[in-house]
Amino acid sequence: MFRKIVAVTMFVSFIAMSTSGLLMFVIDRTSFTLQMHPVHKVFGLLMVVTALAHITFNFRSLKAHVKARAGTIAGGVLVAALVGLYAVAMSNSVPTDTAAALDALSHKAEQQMEGQ
Repeated sequence: MFRKIVAVTMFVSFIAMSTSGLLMFVIDRTSFTLQMHPVHKVFGLLMVVTALAHITFNFRSLKAHVKARAGTIAGGVLVAALVGLYAVAMSNSVPTDTAAALDALSHKAEQQMEGQ
């Protein structure tokens, strides 16, 4: 029963994350990103929790996939891409005054949207 709940929750979370992420990618406006932020944030957290449960339930199968040559190569390429993208993102720092102004504006916008 719990496995079924995890699977359905993970599926719905994936739909929410992928659609909100794609919409934010296509509609590249900060105001729209702020609108989608609550959906993306809540379902992202839910997806992480259910993914951890899913990995726990299927650990032996995952281990077997990783041991296969194709799984090892795919996993290695994806991990390298992830580390590379994190390195690029972390090295692109936003100036402190700009970051503070953006943070203040986004906080104000979120409060106004909650008050509607």
